Amino acid sequence: MSSWHGNLHKRKRSGGKKKAYRGKRRFEKGNFPIMTTINEHETKKERGRGGTLKVRLVSTKYVNVSDSSTGETKRVEILRVLKNPSNVDYDRRGVITKGTLLETSMGTVRVTSRPGQSGVLNGILVSQ
Repeated sequence: MSSWHGNLHKRKRSGGKKKAYRGKRRFEKGNFPIMTTINEHETKKERGRGGTLKVRLVSTKYVNVSDSSTGETKRVEILRVLKNPSNVDYDRRGVITKGTLLETSMGTVRVTSRPGQSGVLNGILVSQ
């Protein structure tokens, strides 16, 4: 079961109901969000429109950290999720999205990529 992005269920400006003149179509089909967590590295491939493949990151243990002061990037293990500003519930569940603050051995890292969309976890070093 997937989500549906059609607008036949919405109401008119006047407040009246729209009459659905047809059923659902495949191009209106959506996907549920992937909640990336800290665990063994696992990705999921989904077919997009036009036959493109979208790689989604289901779980990972590592993050690619860029240090702006030295200009180098390293692959570092994630210790825990510190804060997720997008949703309070994601803090408790340890879900990683763009903007999440992670604790690593290098220091605090802010995630700059969208792991559920791109399949990669990149971040920048905020503090050591």
